[in-house]
Amino acid sequence: MPMIRTVITGSGSYIPPHIKTNSEFALQEFYTEDNERIVAPPNEIVEKFRDITGIEERRYLDADLNTSDMAIHAARRAVEDAQLDPETLDQIIVAHNFGNVLKNTIQTDVLPALASRVKQALGIRNPDCVAYDILFGCPGWIQGVIQADAFIKAGIARKCLVIGAEALSRVIDIYDRDSMIFSDGAGATVLEAKEVEDGGILACSVQSHCIDEAYYLYFHKSNLPGSDENVRYMKMKGRKVYEYAIKNVPLAMKACLEKAGIPVTQVKKFFLHQANEKMDEGFIKVLYKLYGEKEIPKDILPMSIHKFGNSSVATVPTLYDMVKHGQLDTHALEPGDVIMFASVGAGMNINAICYRMPNPPAP
Repeated sequence: MPMIRTVITGSGSYIPPHIKTNSEFALQEFYTEDNERIVAPPNEIVEKFRDITGIEERRYLDADLNTSDMAIHAARRAVEDAQLDPETLDQIIVAHNFGNVLKNTIQTDVLPALASRVKQALGIRNPDCVAYDILFGCPGWIQGVIQADAFIKAGIARKCLVIGAEALSRVIDIYDRDSMIFSDGAGATVLEAKEVEDGGILACSVQSHCIDEAYYLYFHKSNLPGSDENVRYMKMKGRKVYEYAIKNVPLAMKACLEKAGIPVTQVKKFFLHQANEKMDEGFIKVLYKLYGEKEIPKDILPMSIHKFGNSSVATVPTLYDMVKHGQLDTHALEPGDVIMFASVGAGMNINAICYRMPNPPAP
């Protein structure tokens, strides 16, 4: 029986053209958080990094652009893909963590909100189109989709534009090994209330752990000895994040599937936050183990981390956009496919969405 559900009707992304290869980091000296120089040769550090994370390259934003510019590019492409009049949008939600940070500066600019800048760039005059930002760590884009779905279900909105955009290259400490993980990018989706037989968002789950886990990602001075105490950069307790995520993310994914009434074996693709190749593979192994399943299909886990790194809120929507438009070899989406979005990040926060690709509308 047809019902009104939240459906993704368009997607778009912006991947910066500047490629930063691992070999470029082999010329860099690294220090510990205690300001001690790491004595291992940089090329060995880089090789070990690639073996652990799977990252070979990442993308950095050009100096004359900013996070809001990437968001605007991705938004335009998503709106065009949805064949939508921007004036009919009810909400514009932009997920990020640091706003605009001009190249070679340390100050975050979120005045006005990035969503307001996107609305202006799209030329939307409709005052009932509400534009706002959300801060939820790397799971921000998924959380924006969950919020849009809630507004649509409540009858408050019918068309929403949700964007994840971040320029982590502007907030990293180049003397910290973890800086090699991070990158820049933006992804956007249009969500609409549609009458469908059995498609759209089926269920979601969200968790926040903010006691021992609250400061697994934080701001701190550079690892370089003698660095300015007042200049802060993004820092991460990598081992703590990994241990937390591998335990809790599969549980949140399972909770989401149970709400949707979907067994794990029916999920065709998992679109996971691209933070660490082995960690994402671990999520799937643990999830299948929770269901008592031993055989894991080989084609269920599309990845972009090898070439694009970890662009925070942008990893999931850019990965989805690539697969949706046939830009990732061996991966494709068909009507009726059940997929899952899931992410984990600063807070610490976790979320997941179970989604069924809808059938195309009848002619």
